[in-house]
Amino acid sequence: MVKLTGKKTQHRKGLAAIYRQEIIQEVTLFTSQSAAVFYDKLFSSLDFTLPKAATGRCGFPKEAMLCAFLVMKCEGFSQITDLADYLDNNRLIAHYCGFDIMKSLPSYWTYDRFLRQMDNSELKSVMADLVRQLYKLGIVDASFIGLDSTPIMANTKQNNPKSFVKDKFSKEAHPKCDPDCALGVHSASNQHNERRYEFYWGYKSHVVVDCISGLPLYEQTTPANIMDSTVAVDILAAADQTLSLHGCSFLADKGYDAKNIYNTVKSVYGGDAFIPLKKRRTKRDSLPAGNLICDAGLAMHKDGKTTDNGRTRQKFCCPFRQSKRGICPCDHKNWSNGKKNRGCVKYKTVPTDYRLSIDRTCLSFKRTYALRTECERYNSRFKASGQERLWVRNGNSVANLNTLAHISALAVALAAVLYGSHSYRAPKSFRRGA
Repeated sequence: MVKLTGKKTQHRKGLAAIYRQEIIQEVTLFTSQSAAVFYDKLFSSLDFTLPKAATGRCGFPKEAMLCAFLVMKCEGFSQITDLADYLDNNRLIAHYCGFDIMKSLPSYWTYDRFLRQMDNSELKSVMADLVRQLYKLGIVDASFIGLDSTPIMANTKQNNPKSFVKDKFSKEAHPKCDPDCALGVHSASNQHNERRYEFYWGYKSHVVVDCISGLPLYEQTTPANIMDSTVAVDILAAADQTLSLHGCSFLADKGYDAKNIYNTVKSVYGGDAFIPLKKRRTKRDSLPAGNLICDAGLAMHKDGKTTDNGRTRQKFCCPFRQSKRGICPCDHKNWSNGKKNRGCVKYKTVPTDYRLSIDRTCLSFKRTYALRTECERYNSRFKASGQERLWVRNGNSVANLNTLAHISALAVALAAVLYGSHSYRAPKSFRRGA
């Protein structure tokens, strides 16, 4: 075996560098210019370092693997095979990711192993750094935040509408291919006058969204059987570690109508909650304006308040209490009592908790709550990145893919701001401006 001297080694490395430059010049012919410029700007704006810098038998950098999955989310791929084929056919983009294109690129199993073994907290750290960078640039803040969840379908045959599996949505028939998923339910109709729900096996992605910029601030993945209201407080606490939520306006739908959420927003963060009331199965004895209804079905009038033993009650009286002419429709026993004020009297305890003290009929509440539609728009863009149904079969891989999708949205926004583009809401719009 001939041992190379130092000069020969340097000469060989120099030739390899020249060959690599020539190869890069050649691969540009097979990649669209807009895509090349887009990913060059996207990855140039990122600055992060992950622990344990290499993964796989060939020692692929973790940073390069993460960038590859950002390509997957930006292109809207739902399957890893699509990502592998795309990078094989676009070596220039693989070069921008950080791979050595003179060697073999990662295989399907390398990508799959990366998702299974990657610690989700490391990805959350990258996401938090991007949020802080956008905050310093004045793009995001926590003045108006919204919390919402979106269903993630597991890769099981039970979720196939053409499947003939018996009792496929029974709790006893848990899919064997994905032991981490759970049985959940989601709304199958956006019509206000139509209620239609569907069961599914899978997960949920809970995301805190800045309702002004439409960008995510924090994300957490849970099994599909976890109720939104049970994890809201913990999610807010984790989001507060990334960006202070002090004085925020918290917007959410009826699924988050719980006392502990209201109290947390008010007492812990000093903010205001904008959440509609969930209809309870109780007897309706009052009008939307708050007036009680008498036994005859008439709206009663307010007649002052009384306070005793630390309890405040609102008094309501008959609308015809001082009428000299009139007949009680229900012939109430107090109608002909011979007194000046006739008719029935009712009392209603004035609530002291923050949840019931909110005036949801005022214009300020309605205008602020209208900002929550930004959460719906973001979830739509989130699903467009291939997240509606994932082709992996374990909880950690699903959580990592969800976090990577949110990271891609933040990375696109950061690149758009740094390079003077305002089209940062979606990769396609930013690519057209690149």
